Amino acid sequence: MRIAIDARKLHDFGIGTYIRNILSGLARLDRETEYIVLCRPSDVELVSELGVNFRPVPETARPYSIAEQISIPISLVRERVHLLHEPHYVLPPAVRCRAVVTIHDCIHLMFPQYLPGSLAHLYARMSMWSAARKSDRILTVSDASKRDILRFFDIPAEKVAVIYNAIDERFLGPPDEERMDLTRQRYQLDHPFLLYVGNIKPHKNLERLIDAFGRARAQGLGDLRLLIIGDEISKYPSLRQAVHRHRLDKHVRFLGFQPYDTLAAFYRLARAFVFPSLYEGFGLPPLEAMACGTPVVTSNVSSLPEIAGGAALLVDPYDPVSIADGMTRAVTDEALRAELTARGLARARQFSWTESVAAIHRIYMEVLER
Repeated sequence: MRIAIDARKLHDFGIGTYIRNILSGLARLDRETEYIVLCRPSDVELVSELGVNFRPVPETARPYSIAEQISIPISLVRERVHLLHEPHYVLPPAVRCRAVVTIHDCIHLMFPQYLPGSLAHLYARMSMWSAARKSDRILTVSDASKRDILRFFDIPAEKVAVIYNAIDERFLGPPDEERMDLTRQRYQLDHPFLLYVGNIKPHKNLERLIDAFGRARAQGLGDLRLLIIGDEISKYPSLRQAVHRHRLDKHVRFLGFQPYDTLAAFYRLARAFVFPSLYEGFGLPPLEAMACGTPVVTSNVSSLPEIAGGAALLVDPYDPVSIADGMTRAVTDEALRAELTARGLARARQFSWTESVAAIHRIYMEVLER
């Protein structure tokens, strides 16, 4: 049997993490099935290292383009593929083999205002509708996302399988004291700080986070800093404007992308991790912070209470006062901090990529056996 996996978004945030862990997990689990990996030409060598049963096929069509609607089906026919796994919601209608599609969330349907325009919203809606109807099985990453999928699309509930994401095992290891010292020195972390990690798109709610941080400082936490780790700050000038508006220029820092080892050091050095997102299909950063022993403040909406599992302090993401109160408690209440740390460490260990990839592999086999 030949199974194709679309890995063109291998290096993206979120979906890239999902793809990388599926590929590495399958490489450990299954040495018999032939895997065709559709990837960028620059990733051919990387994919070849997975094993002799993993064959890279260069694909130049960009995700979310008209070209992919033609080139992906042609590649599948040429490679005589029996099953395709699309790790995002685009499944070209011309695909004729069996298909599994992952729909991580319905954010483009719930928050269309965050898309570039009406055409982008139409493309997202039509692509998700086509994938939901055409695929043999749908994978999603939380019960909350499954409920959203069933709300938007008239499909049988049993067609949708919930398989949780997990965190990189490097976050579960012991603290690297040398890396933490180097990070502290390099970034001059000489004040206690709150940390946010993730992309900085509008639904991440960073403007309210900045507002809430200013309120927390004004209420007695004047020594506190806020560090925001996330790419493409230049695309969202409103964030810097929010910092200026609240007169927090000396207290909020945007640090951009950080590699895993340095990111783990930031998590462990932070006084608390704050993630007031308005919507998440899963929400990986709070789990990463928990694995590093850092108290977590996150939203009481979408999948976040489900993933936190009682190990985080939940706040109303639409209310800066609620976010500020959560920040203050996570920083100053030592008994609460100890409780959140203990619960977080235990909760993070309940998620395993080994188990998740094994569940995905079982779905592949079930679809192929029909």
